[in-house]
Amino acid sequence: MQRSHPPATPARRPSPAALLLSILLGLGIGAAAAQAESSPGPAPQRADAPADPMAHPLVRQIIELFRQQTGRKPDSEAIVGALNEITVGLLKDGKYSKAESLTRAALALAEAKLRKDHPHTLASLNNLAMLYKAQGRYEEAEPLLERGLAARERVLGKDHPDTLTSLNNLALLYESQGRYEGAEPLLERALATRERVLGEDHTDTLQSLNNLAVLYQAQGRHKEAEPLLERALATQERVLGEEHPDTLLSLNNLAGLYYAQGHYEEAEPLFKRALAAFERVLGKEHPHTLQSLHNLGSLYQAQGRYEEAEPLLERALATRERVLGEDHTDTLQSLNNLAVLYQAQGRHKEAEPLLERALATQERVLGEEHPDTLLSLNNLAGLYYAQGHYEEAEPLFKRALAAFERVLGKEHPHTLQSLHNLGSLYQAQGRYEEAEPLLERALATRERVLGEDHTDTLQSLNNLAVLYQAQGRHKEAEPLLERALATQERVLGKEHPSTLQSLNNLGSLYQNQGRYEEAEPLLKRALAACERVLGEDHPNTRKTRDNLAALRGARGDTETGEPLWQQRVRAAIEGVFKKESPEDLE
Repeated sequence: MQRSHPPATPARRPSPAALLLSILLGLGIGAAAAQAESSPGPAPQRADAPADPMAHPLVRQIIELFRQQTGRKPDSEAIVGALNEITVGLLKDGKYSKAESLTRAALALAEAKLRKDHPHTLASLNNLAMLYKAQGRYEEAEPLLERGLAARERVLGKDHPDTLTSLNNLALLYESQGRYEGAEPLLERALATRERVLGEDHTDTLQSLNNLAVLYQAQGRHKEAEPLLERALATQERVLGEEHPDTLLSLNNLAGLYYAQGHYEEAEPLFKRALAAFERVLGKEHPHTLQSLHNLGSLYQAQGRYEEAEPLLERALATRERVLGEDHTDTLQSLNNLAVLYQAQGRHKEAEPLLERALATQERVLGEEHPDTLLSLNNLAGLYYAQGHYEEAEPLFKRALAAFERVLGKEHPHTLQSLHNLGSLYQAQGRYEEAEPLLERALATRERVLGEDHTDTLQSLNNLAVLYQAQGRHKEAEPLLERALATQERVLGKEHPSTLQSLNNLGSLYQNQGRYEEAEPLLKRALAACERVLGEDHPNTRKTRDNLAALRGARGDTETGEPLWQQRVRAAIEGVFKKESPEDLE
């Protein structure tokens, strides 16, 4: 898409702020928007600004450089504006401890020398709030964002773009806390106002479309999210072009929605298209490219295509370590996901050091109670659980649950998943009386907070039913499994992996009751779909195949029961010989 160029304008003497920015660029500090609309992950210890903000080393450096260029001292407005620009760059680079010291200095200087409702003051306030949000310090971020929004509404008006940025940022904070009911009206208001004031094709409007869609997706409201993402993508392709970075981010989001619904065949070409375009437009080492690479690897992993997933996830990790650094949040994401892939393959010894390293780094960089740190704690506990190391898993699950409740509240999705995990651990240990109240509480809260159709709610339905089944309470388990299956077929589709797991669980329940004629068609249907969607070697496929073989064996059906386990043995043997065949040797 060709762009029109404005006519040339006569050269003007640069303003003090513009001159400062040119100095900053000479220092290698990139300029960005003067306020952050969203920022990455978190940071370590708090760094207080000096009592006199003018004593901050960078402030002194800016003043000295300006004097060298102009022979005079810059005014406070120019200094604060420059500090805000630097802060945004530090936030984008994930340098949070440096950003905090500088942001505090900028805000202190702005409040001392400028008005409290000066645009630069409110930008500094917004930047500090977004830094706290990135660090998981939600209780500190909230009053700053609320104060900034109120001031901008009063000074600039409710329709001003900066006011809408504040509205958007407050909504994103609520979303991070799992306060979806609080976030939704703010995002809807931001979208409606931007459509009216800026127009449907404006980049801010399209950002609002994306943000609202992501909120709907977090709530499991996929049917509401999809048209918003499709509209955003179509508009960006028309207005910005098919290979503009914003367009490609929307393409990734739409692919992610398909992925979340288990529509892997629809997601894959979009992920591939986004990755190829990012590599072409931004280069193979740009953070957006690496996230796209990571997404495609995660899709392959979900499909059980481990041999295809592994090189992508390993490449994403290696490049992020080299380009972004070992402590960057994206690098830690790669560490976690590669570990989960190894765990899925039963390669526990390779997974464990990755998870331990990710956790140790997050504790040091983000703090022990940052949500990302707690998710890694949960993952490490899950690895111990998978290996049957229940005594090692239990204290980690408990610590994660207590911290999630304290930091995010008892009804946040992360807290409820942690509650569910601890209940599942007790169930695996046969501690049914301890497991039941946790799983029942997780289900009841998810139904109320997330809704009956949310995937997390359906996970709780399934696991509580499995607990009842383990206790021989088949009549209580059956309606839960039937309800889970019916809802998943309606919401996710008949061939989503979660739907197939429910199908397998219900078939196993019938089998355990001796209801073989009811069980067999369910298990056969689940097996056929698993082979088609996930592949013949996926763990879920193998599990379903084993269940069907057990059913036929229990029924004494030697004519059909024998080939199933023989088929599995033969496939394994053929795989060994295939790897040793001459044409595969180099």
